[in-house]
Amino acid sequence: MNAFQVCLWVFAGVCALCWVLSVLTREYSWVDRIWSLVPVAYVGIFAGFAGFADARLDVLFVLVLLWGARLTFNFARKGGYARGGEDYRWVVLRGKMAPWQFQVFTFFFITIYQNAILLLITLPAWTALEHRTAFGAGDVVVAVLFLACLAGETVADQQQWTFHQWKKRESAAGRVPDPRFLQTGLFRFSRHPNFFFEQAQWWLVFVFGAIAFGGVPWTIAGAVLLTLLFVGSTIFTESITRGRYPEYADYQKRTSPVVPWLPRRVAVQ
Repeated sequence: MNAFQVCLWVFAGVCALCWVLSVLTREYSWVDRIWSLVPVAYVGIFAGFAGFADARLDVLFVLVLLWGARLTFNFARKGGYARGGEDYRWVVLRGKMAPWQFQVFTFFFITIYQNAILLLITLPAWTALEHRTAFGAGDVVVAVLFLACLAGETVADQQQWTFHQWKKRESAAGRVPDPRFLQTGLFRFSRHPNFFFEQAQWWLVFVFGAIAFGGVPWTIAGAVLLTLLFVGSTIFTESITRGRYPEYADYQKRTSPVVPWLPRRVAVQ
Protein backbone atom coordinates (compact mmCIF):
# COMPACT_ATOMS: atom_id res chain seq x y z
CA MET A 1 0.00 0.00 0.00
CA ASN A 2 1.06 3.56 -0.57
CA ALA A 3 0.87 6.29 2.07
CA PHE A 4 -2.53 7.56 0.95
CA GLN A 5 -4.05 4.07 1.05
CA VAL A 6 -2.74 3.59 4.61
CA CYS A 7 -4.37 6.88 5.60
CA LEU A 8 -7.67 5.75 4.03
CA TRP A 9 -7.61 2.63 6.21
CA VAL A 10 -6.93 4.79 9.28
CA PHE A 11 -9.80 7.07 8.23
CA ALA A 12 -12.19 4.11 7.90
CA GLY A 13 -11.16 2.71 11.26
CA VAL A 14 -11.51 6.04 13.06
CA CYS A 15 -14.95 6.65 11.53
CA ALA A 16 -16.14 3.21 12.64
CA LEU A 17 -14.74 3.74 16.14
CA CYS A 18 -16.34 7.17 16.55
CA TRP A 19 -19.73 5.90 15.32
CA VAL A 20 -19.75 2.79 17.53
CA LEU A 21 -18.68 4.76 20.60
CA SER A 22 -21.37 7.39 20.01
CA VAL A 23 -24.02 4.65 19.83
CA LEU A 24 -22.75 2.84 22.91
CA THR A 25 -22.19 5.92 25.11
CA ARG A 26 -24.83 8.27 23.67
CA GLU A 27 -22.14 10.97 23.65
CA TYR A 28 -21.44 12.58 20.31
CA SER A 29 -18.11 14.36 20.75
CA TRP A 30 -15.82 11.45 19.88
CA VAL A 31 -14.59 13.25 16.77
CA ASP A 32 -13.66 16.19 19.01
CA ARG A 33 -11.68 13.80 21.19
CA ILE A 34 -9.58 12.52 18.31
CA TRP A 35 -9.42 15.86 16.47
CA SER A 36 -5.94 16.72 17.77
CA LEU A 37 -4.58 13.18 17.37
CA VAL A 38 -5.55 11.81 13.96
CA PRO A 39 -4.03 14.61 11.82
CA VAL A 40 -0.69 14.01 13.57
CA ALA A 41 -0.93 10.35 12.62
CA TYR A 42 -1.75 11.15 8.98
CA VAL A 43 1.18 13.56 8.58
CA GLY A 44 3.41 11.09 10.41
CA ILE A 45 2.46 8.42 7.87
CA PHE A 46 3.41 10.67 4.95
CA ALA A 47 6.69 11.68 6.59
CA GLY A 48 7.35 8.04 7.48
CA PHE A 49 6.95 6.92 3.87
CA ALA A 50 9.77 9.34 3.05
CA GLY A 51 11.85 7.61 5.74
CA PHE A 52 11.74 10.79 7.85
CA ALA A 53 14.48 11.96 5.49
CA ASP A 54 12.63 14.77 3.69
CA ALA A 55 13.21 18.16 5.36
CA ARG A 56 9.86 19.66 4.34
CA LEU A 57 7.85 16.67 5.55
CA ASP A 58 9.86 16.41 8.75
CA VAL A 59 9.29 20.10 9.56
CA LEU A 60 5.63 19.74 8.69
CA PHE A 61 5.32 16.71 10.97
CA VAL A 62 6.95 18.55 13.89
CA LEU A 63 4.71 21.58 13.41
CA VAL A 64 1.54 19.47 13.28
CA LEU A 65 2.77 17.53 16.33
CA LEU A 66 3.10 20.84 18.22
CA TRP A 67 -0.36 21.83 17.02
CA GLY A 68 -1.76 18.52 18.28
CA ALA A 69 0.00 18.76 21.65
CA ARG A 70 -1.37 22.25 22.30
CA LEU A 71 -4.90 21.35 21.28
CA THR A 72 -4.87 18.11 23.27
CA PHE A 73 -3.76 19.95 26.41
CA ASN A 74 -6.40 22.66 26.02
CA PHE A 75 -9.16 20.15 25.31
CA ALA A 76 -8.13 17.97 28.26
CA ARG A 77 -8.08 20.78 30.83
CA LYS A 78 -11.61 21.77 29.80
CA GLY A 79 -12.77 18.22 30.58
CA GLY A 80 -13.22 17.17 26.96
CA TYR A 81 -11.90 13.64 27.58
CA ALA A 82 -13.94 13.12 30.75
CA ARG A 83 -17.18 11.19 30.70
CA GLY A 84 -19.99 13.59 29.86
CA GLY A 85 -17.59 16.04 28.20
CA GLU A 86 -19.88 16.48 25.21
CA ASP A 87 -19.87 19.64 23.10
CA TYR A 88 -22.77 21.80 24.36
CA ARG A 89 -23.75 22.60 20.78
CA TRP A 90 -24.72 18.98 20.12
CA VAL A 91 -26.96 19.07 23.19
CA VAL A 92 -28.73 22.16 21.83
CA LEU A 93 -29.03 20.68 18.34
CA ARG A 94 -30.31 17.35 19.66
CA GLY A 95 -33.14 19.20 21.36
CA LYS A 96 -34.22 20.68 18.02
CA MET A 97 -34.27 17.40 16.05
CA ALA A 98 -36.23 14.19 16.10
CA PRO A 99 -34.11 11.27 17.39
CA TRP A 100 -33.80 9.66 13.94
CA GLN A 101 -32.83 12.99 12.37
CA PHE A 102 -30.06 13.50 14.91
CA GLN A 103 -28.75 9.98 14.30
CA VAL A 104 -28.54 10.68 10.57
CA PHE A 105 -26.79 13.98 11.34
CA THR A 106 -24.42 12.18 13.70
CA PHE A 107 -23.44 9.56 11.14
CA PHE A 108 -23.01 11.76 8.07
CA PHE A 109 -21.88 15.10 9.53
CA ILE A 110 -20.27 14.50 12.91
CA THR A 111 -18.64 11.19 12.01
CA ILE A 112 -18.07 11.01 8.24
CA TYR A 113 -17.80 14.66 7.18
CA GLN A 114 -15.65 15.88 10.06
CA ASN A 115 -13.31 12.90 9.83
CA ALA A 116 -13.04 13.49 6.08
CA ILE A 117 -11.95 17.06 6.80
CA LEU A 118 -9.31 15.79 9.24
CA LEU A 119 -7.86 13.68 6.44
CA LEU A 120 -8.18 16.34 3.76
CA ILE A 121 -6.39 19.07 5.73
CA THR A 122 -3.32 16.83 5.99
CA LEU A 123 -3.15 15.90 2.30
CA PRO A 124 -0.73 18.74 1.45
CA ALA A 125 1.77 16.41 3.15
CA TRP A 126 0.89 13.82 0.50
CA THR A 127 1.51 16.48 -2.15
CA ALA A 128 4.90 17.16 -0.55
CA LEU A 129 5.64 13.42 -0.57
CA GLU A 130 4.72 13.07 -4.24
CA HIS A 131 6.68 16.21 -5.24
CA ARG A 132 9.82 16.10 -3.15
CA THR A 133 11.85 19.24 -3.75
CA ALA A 134 14.53 21.08 -1.80
CA PHE A 135 13.55 22.79 1.45
CA GLY A 136 13.95 26.52 0.81
CA ALA A 137 13.45 30.03 2.13
CA GLY A 138 9.72 29.91 1.40
CA ASP A 139 9.37 26.88 3.65
CA VAL A 140 11.21 28.70 6.44
CA VAL A 141 8.85 31.68 6.17
CA VAL A 142 5.78 29.41 6.27
CA ALA A 143 7.17 27.52 9.27
CA VAL A 144 7.77 30.77 11.18
CA LEU A 145 4.25 31.99 10.35
CA PHE A 146 2.84 28.66 11.53
CA LEU A 147 4.66 29.02 14.87
CA ALA A 148 3.38 32.59 15.19
CA CYS A 149 -0.20 31.39 14.65
CA LEU A 150 0.37 28.56 17.12
CA ALA A 151 1.51 31.13 19.70
CA GLY A 152 -1.49 33.34 18.93
CA GLU A 153 -3.93 30.47 19.43
CA THR A 154 -2.19 29.49 22.66
CA VAL A 155 -2.58 33.05 24.00
CA ALA A 156 -6.24 33.20 22.94
CA ASP A 157 -7.03 29.87 24.59
CA GLN A 158 -5.24 30.90 27.77
CA GLN A 159 -7.17 34.18 27.92
CA GLN A 160 -10.40 32.26 27.46
CA TRP A 161 -9.43 29.72 30.11
CA THR A 162 -8.48 32.44 32.62
CA PHE A 163 -11.75 34.28 32.00
CA HIS A 164 -13.92 31.22 32.48
CA GLN A 165 -12.08 30.23 35.66
CA TRP A 166 -12.73 33.74 37.01
CA LYS A 167 -16.36 33.48 35.93
CA LYS A 168 -16.76 30.20 37.81
CA ARG A 169 -15.28 31.75 40.96
CA GLU A 170 -17.63 34.72 40.71
CA SER A 171 -20.67 32.47 40.34
CA ALA A 172 -19.50 30.21 43.19
CA ALA A 173 -19.25 33.29 45.42
CA GLY A 174 -22.84 34.23 44.60
CA ARG A 175 -21.90 37.16 42.39
CA VAL A 176 -23.11 37.82 38.85
CA PRO A 177 -20.04 37.92 36.58
CA ASP A 178 -19.59 41.22 34.79
CA PRO A 179 -18.86 40.99 31.91
CA ARG A 180 -20.55 37.69 31.15
CA PHE A 181 -18.37 36.85 28.15
CA LEU A 182 -14.78 37.62 27.21
CA GLN A 183 -14.21 40.95 25.45
CA THR A 184 -10.60 41.84 26.31
CA GLY A 185 -7.14 40.79 25.17
CA LEU A 186 -7.21 39.25 21.70
CA PHE A 187 -10.99 39.04 22.01
CA ARG A 188 -11.12 42.83 21.78
CA PHE A 189 -9.97 42.56 18.16
CA SER A 190 -11.77 39.37 17.14
CA ARG A 191 -14.78 37.54 18.51
CA HIS A 192 -13.00 34.27 17.71
CA PRO A 193 -9.22 34.80 17.55
CA ASN A 194 -8.61 31.12 18.33
CA PHE A 195 -10.72 30.18 15.29
CA PHE A 196 -8.67 32.56 13.14
CA PHE A 197 -5.31 31.14 14.20
CA GLU A 198 -6.57 27.55 13.91
CA GLN A 199 -7.66 28.03 10.32
CA ALA A 200 -4.53 30.00 9.45
CA GLN A 201 -2.32 27.12 10.55
CA TRP A 202 -4.02 24.70 8.16
CA TRP A 203 -3.90 27.19 5.31
CA LEU A 204 -0.14 27.36 5.97
CA VAL A 205 0.00 23.55 5.84
CA PHE A 206 -1.57 23.86 2.40
CA VAL A 207 1.11 26.39 1.42
CA PHE A 208 3.80 23.80 2.25
CA GLY A 209 2.17 21.50 -0.30
CA ALA A 210 1.80 24.33 -2.82
CA ILE A 211 5.52 25.14 -2.55
CA ALA A 212 6.42 21.50 -3.20
CA PHE A 213 3.94 21.28 -6.08
CA GLY A 214 4.96 24.58 -7.61
CA GLY A 215 1.36 25.74 -7.94
CA VAL A 216 -2.09 25.25 -6.46
CA PRO A 217 -2.85 21.53 -6.05
CA TRP A 218 -6.32 20.10 -5.47
CA THR A 219 -5.39 19.48 -1.83
CA ILE A 220 -6.47 23.05 -1.17
CA ALA A 221 -9.89 21.42 -0.66
CA GLY A 222 -9.05 20.56 2.94
CA ALA A 223 -8.35 24.14 4.00
CA VAL A 224 -11.43 25.38 2.12
CA LEU A 225 -13.75 22.83 3.75
CA LEU A 226 -12.26 23.50 7.19
CA THR A 227 -12.98 27.20 6.75
CA LEU A 228 -16.55 26.46 5.69
CA LEU A 229 -16.97 24.22 8.75
CA PHE A 230 -15.75 27.03 11.00
CA VAL A 231 -18.08 29.54 9.33
CA GLY A 232 -21.08 27.32 10.03
CA SER A 233 -19.87 26.55 13.55
CA THR A 234 -19.34 30.25 14.30
CA ILE A 235 -22.83 31.22 13.13
CA PHE A 236 -24.42 28.45 15.23
CA THR A 237 -22.28 29.21 18.31
CA GLU A 238 -23.06 32.92 18.16
CA SER A 239 -26.78 32.27 17.81
CA ILE A 240 -26.63 30.34 21.10
CA THR A 241 -24.56 33.06 22.77
CA ARG A 242 -26.96 35.84 21.70
CA GLY A 243 -29.80 33.84 23.21
CA ARG A 244 -27.98 33.71 26.54
CA TYR A 245 -26.54 37.22 26.56
CA PRO A 246 -28.53 39.96 24.75
CA GLU A 247 -25.56 42.35 25.15
CA TYR A 248 -23.57 40.08 22.81
CA ALA A 249 -25.27 41.88 19.91
CA ASP A 250 -23.40 45.09 20.82
CA TYR A 251 -20.13 43.15 20.95
CA GLN A 252 -20.87 41.81 17.47
CA LYS A 253 -21.39 45.32 16.14
CA ARG A 254 -18.00 46.61 17.27
CA THR A 255 -15.79 43.52 16.98
CA SER A 256 -14.51 41.70 13.88
CA PRO A 257 -16.05 38.19 13.58
CA VAL A 258 -12.84 36.22 13.01
CA VAL A 259 -9.92 38.14 11.47
CA PRO A 260 -8.35 40.36 14.18
CA TRP A 261 -9.01 44.03 13.45
CA LEU A 262 -9.41 47.33 15.30
CA PRO A 263 -12.78 47.61 17.07
CA ARG A 264 -15.43 49.71 15.37
CA ARG A 265 -16.95 52.70 17.08
CA VAL A 266 -20.63 52.14 17.76
CA ALA A 267 -22.94 55.11 18.28
CA VAL A 268 -24.67 55.12 21.67
CA GLN A 269 -28.44 54.86 21.25
